[in-house]
Amino acid sequence: MSDMNLSREDTRHIPRPWLASYPQGVPAELPDPGYSSLAELLERSCVLYADRKAFSSMGKSLTYRQLEEQTRQVGAWLQQIGLQRGDRVAVMMPNILQNPVATYAILRAGLTVVNVNPLYTPRELAHQLKDSGAKALFVLENFANVVQQTLPHTDVKHVVIATMGDLLGLKGHIVNLVVRKVKKMVPAYSLPQAISFKDVLKQSRNLKLKPAQIGREDVAFLQYTGGTTGVSKGAVLTHANLLANKQQISLWMDAVFLHKKRPEVLNFVCALPLYHIFALTVNSVMGVALGGHNLLIANPRDIPGFVKELSGYTPHVFPAINTLFNALLNNEDFRKLDLSSLVLVMGGGMSVQRPVAERWASVTGTHICEGYGLSETSPVATVNPLGMSDFSGTIGLPVPSTDVDIRDDDGNSLPLGEVGEICIRGPQVMAGYWQRPDETAKVMTPDGFFRSGDMGFMDEAGYTKIVDRKKDMILVSGFNVYPNEIEEVAAGHPGVQECAAVGVVDEHSGEAVKLYVVKKDPALTAEDLKAFCAISLTNYKRPKHIEFIAEMPKTNVGKILRRELRKLAN
Repeated sequence: MSDMNLSREDTRHIPRPWLASYPQGVPAELPDPGYSSLAELLERSCVLYADRKAFSSMGKSLTYRQLEEQTRQVGAWLQQIGLQRGDRVAVMMPNILQNPVATYAILRAGLTVVNVNPLYTPRELAHQLKDSGAKALFVLENFANVVQQTLPHTDVKHVVIATMGDLLGLKGHIVNLVVRKVKKMVPAYSLPQAISFKDVLKQSRNLKLKPAQIGREDVAFLQYTGGTTGVSKGAVLTHANLLANKQQISLWMDAVFLHKKRPEVLNFVCALPLYHIFALTVNSVMGVALGGHNLLIANPRDIPGFVKELSGYTPHVFPAINTLFNALLNNEDFRKLDLSSLVLVMGGGMSVQRPVAERWASVTGTHICEGYGLSETSPVATVNPLGMSDFSGTIGLPVPSTDVDIRDDDGNSLPLGEVGEICIRGPQVMAGYWQRPDETAKVMTPDGFFRSGDMGFMDEAGYTKIVDRKKDMILVSGFNVYPNEIEEVAAGHPGVQECAAVGVVDEHSGEAVKLYVVKKDPALTAEDLKAFCAISLTNYKRPKHIEFIAEMPKTNVGKILRRELRKLAN
């Protein structure tokens, strides 16, 4: 890892106007996290909260005692098949009980988790598995056909296949029958060398998990992101990064309980996918550290089903994105729920729109607390105080032990009120990009600040407001989409001469992808091109709008002017 770490000496004093705006009881600096690793965090919680529910899914729960047992078994199996400390293991599953079991088993075995979006196409999956050098993979059977197409091009030697019903007891047989035969959600696949998740649990019953001697600076996750440029790279997140961010968020939340009674057990809603950094840190890490109970929502797009799950639950902590808040508010049954138990509703991943925030407050009686962060910052860098009685329209204040500096293109700090690039330094900032010192150098300053690629300004009270993005990145429902990737795929169609992708305003997803195309084949249609892109791009990256134009706006040297296309589009 040494090739990724740049010198991060604090060569410049950064004023901290935000400290005067801090909620009562929140310290400026983090105390020692008290854990040497995420594995120790889990083990300690499983002892302290053994009989509590840790995760629930589709009516079935895992207690902390069961979580400890199953992660110990699966971790021992990973060691037994020959994986060595630091090896990478991919997890390609939605929010089902096997997801946290696999994730914490990997960590306890001294290995590194590679989170994978289960909806990836073979092309996207192949890149991530090859780049990470993953040697093993946990996948839900619904997506095994994609793995089958990808496997020969990767270093993956071990595949564990889970079914929806694995950990649901007798109900699991019915769930599997419905998923496979009624809804036909499992495309045919052939992976003869794979082993089932249930067989892993059986085979590992008498295995012993060897202590892995994990340190805070060991790599816990490779969290893939486009970063501030287009190529998907693995943000190297250490145990220290995640432990720090967990602590930063929980200290922020603790301030609320100075004024209201703390529930004996904190109930979390986990509707964002656990492969997304926001849910990973808030739900999987902070939730477990606090002995919380996470309600896993496998398909948050099924709003009626989601609302039904919420109706029998008393939620306290609910991280989500603007599009999900909006979709819930538009459901009549959701508006009838009693959600007075909510303590912390965190909006991240994309901007929370004021009308949505105001409607949420009127319907639930709780304000959405908007925060800001990126995969590279584990993710939370700034957040609004929880006790605010009005929507601020800002991304809030830097969390403890975090500096935010607004800088110009030459790296100079700008005065309060002036717009520049938002730069972040803190214990939650990644170690670098996996095996990409060149890309790391582009985003890390000599004094340890991560250059976010977002443009904004800080006011006198220390609140930061984003005004624009420095790069061409498109933000679709909280996910980064990079024009280069869309254009590379679309340009592969024989009927395309030139193309350029931009983001356009979308009422459902915040932004959507619009593709401008100069035809080579006059017979090419938008439907043809959309179908072609769907083969290589997962759903949120696909062009929603395609417009054919006679020629592209370009600079004198022939570079396509995306900003001109954005003006045309919006």
